Amino acid sequence: MRSFFLCFLCLALGVVAYCSVLSMHASVDDNRLQIKADSALVYCKAKGFNTERCILVDMKIHSGKKRLFLWDFKDGKVIRSSLCCHGNGQGSTGADPVFSNASGSYCTSLGRYKIGIRYYSRWGINVHYKLHGLEASNNNAYNRIVVLHSHNPVPDTEIYPIHLPMGWSLGCPVVSNEMMGELDTYLKETEKPVLLWIYN
Repeated sequence: MRSFFLCFLCLALGVVAYCSVLSMHASVDDNRLQIKADSALVYCKAKGFNTERCILVDMKIHSGKKRLFLWDFKDGKVIRSSLCCHGNGQGSTGADPVFSNASGSYCTSLGRYKIGIRYYSRWGINVHYKLHGLEASNNNAYNRIVVLHSHNPVPDTEIYPIHLPMGWSLGCPVVSNEMMGELDTYLKETEKPVLLWIYN
């Protein structure tokens, strides 16, 4: 009986420890997000971008967790967050995204982007925004037709520990229809360009 109890206790402790590791791996690092937001604000002020809001995408976060954040500079907080697909090229998986700026790679490109004009999309809510890469790591984005858009199957709620399926993005940041609707409401009204920053 004592052996059975000890085995049960060890198993229970192991489950708790494993769940703790999963939780830490999946959770948002608020300090990391704040540091990126602070850096984004400095960049936006220097480059004449919108200083009310920006969009931050943390590719270190599990794809089944919300990792795209609409950040409010004034209040210093996330207004809305969403799941975000990454590209499926060059052996990229849900757990291990591969990043590339090459044409035909179908990979996500890291770096800062200027969100450009609003245009028709065949996907999601039928709206997309052109993206202009501002760094050597993503300066081919416009030519690759990497755009911000939604896709009907992308859920608005987290699916962790399951990853988002591959194939919903060929390098574009792809979000839920609900999130895209909210982003669209803001983006089509703002006068200064909004910064989108994808980092890892």
